[in-house]
Amino acid sequence: SDTVIMILGLLIMTAALMRTGVMDLVGRYALRFTGTNPNVLLLTIMIASSVVGAFMSNTASTAFFIPVVLGIAARAKISPSKLLLPLAFSSILSSCVTLISTSSNIVISGLMTRYKMEPMGMFELAPVGIPITVIGLLYMYFIGRKLLPNRTEAAADQTLVLGMRPYLTEILILPESKLVGRTLGEAGLGRDLDLTVIRIIRDKTRHLEPEPNTLLQPGDILLVEAVRENILNIKDTAGIEIKADVKLSDPLLQEHQLNLVEAIVLPKSRLVGQTLKGYRFRERYGLQVLGINRHGENLQRKMSLERLKPGDVLLLQGGVENIVALDEDRVVRVLNPIDGKRPHRKKAPIAVGIFLTAIVLASFKVVPPHLAVIIGSIGVFVTKCISPEEAYREVEWKAIILIGSMLSLGVAMEHTGAAKYLAGLLVNWSGSADPIWLLSGFFVMTVALTQPMSNQAAAIVVLPVAIQSAVQLNLNPRTFAMVIAVAASCSYLTPLEPSCLMVYGPGRYRFVDFLKVGSLLTLLIGIIALFLVPRFWPLR
Repeated sequence: SDTVIMILGLLIMTAALMRTGVMDLVGRYALRFTGTNPNVLLLTIMIASSVVGAFMSNTASTAFFIPVVLGIAARAKISPSKLLLPLAFSSILSSCVTLISTSSNIVISGLMTRYKMEPMGMFELAPVGIPITVIGLLYMYFIGRKLLPNRTEAAADQTLVLGMRPYLTEILILPESKLVGRTLGEAGLGRDLDLTVIRIIRDKTRHLEPEPNTLLQPGDILLVEAVRENILNIKDTAGIEIKADVKLSDPLLQEHQLNLVEAIVLPKSRLVGQTLKGYRFRERYGLQVLGINRHGENLQRKMSLERLKPGDVLLLQGGVENIVALDEDRVVRVLNPIDGKRPHRKKAPIAVGIFLTAIVLASFKVVPPHLAVIIGSIGVFVTKCISPEEAYREVEWKAIILIGSMLSLGVAMEHTGAAKYLAGLLVNWSGSADPIWLLSGFFVMTVALTQPMSNQAAAIVVLPVAIQSAVQLNLNPRTFAMVIAVAASCSYLTPLEPSCLMVYGPGRYRFVDFLKVGSLLTLLIGIIALFLVPRFWPLR
């Protein structure tokens, strides 16, 4: 199946972008100048996640930005609940901008070719997707944010915000550093790397206060404090290096010499439905679970017997290698990553170049889209942006198998006449009503199915019926396909969408929060889609 091959290729290229640190650079530069102004912060987070979500899966976009947003929220003293749901929603909003925004678009494009229609173009949905994204972001900024809860973490439970505990380290100014001869204020260490300079040590004996006008000299040792993630970024900054190992500033943690991290249980993790004892978690990974946080409720009794759910946050203690192995095994997503395998940052431009080349080849129809992404996948392997082993770990094989299986269900509905039969019932029911009502019915049906089902499964079930209905009424089947593509991405009413599940626990949301914020957003998207789609793809 060209569809399955294309999705596989995209997942490999996306993994290469993550592995080379491209996503980290995007997040760092996008959020560098936001400061602590809640309005600027919210707008920047939403725009950044929607732009990234337009070119890769919303799940990958949300997964990357969650640790970044949690860190910023802690520094700005803003409740994560005010930022995480807009993050998830904005990454989903741009799902209709490009063909590769979401796998459901690729699935629909593949099904269209089976009905003798041209496949979906790379930016064919953009005339509808861009207005939806812009209006959706405006809704979240002016209205949706007011419907969000303000649930702050308990002040006494400091271990649950461990990712923001400050670490103390020493950095050395090298002779060839660009910082030599600049003042501390001009160096911009706080602005660019989020480092707080506590003291300057010169000639091993002189201890200088960190004044903005202090000139930096070769051999200066700066005693700095920062969160773990920002300390790791020092290693990739030319002209300075870490002089000694990072030391925990928390005396209790320093005494035990162990790493403590937070990790969120992913929607498709093998831990879902399992107990820590039954899964033999400690024996498998050599890590101790110190606490479980479930949607704001701290479970402290009989943790080993508690069945884990998607979105649960685990407080883990253990060695670096064990935590890295757990993260790479895709059992959990570590929210405050540690230095296991540093990103191949020198390969970042190559990974971006390969990704853009694949998009250009597909956009201008130089080669078919599935062939373009396969060429890109081979490119990231040949240039060693990512190894086959790393790619194998990153690809969501369950999703690939699910899509492949559901595609066969779509074929079965066509060959057995099930789609034609259901379409006949709908045509008889709609009678002589305006076709726009039938189009609206399919939009509502797809939105309803995409809440409990995956987006791809909902599209595969509805699309054959919609196309057969259009054929029987002598209407344009492409119009129905485009409406279903938009509807399949409207996963705002429940937290069952993977992106929503990932923010459910850390944001301390409740089921009703998604319904409250997402219902009006879904209605707005429906109105926009039903107004614009028939104008770009006429019904007759």
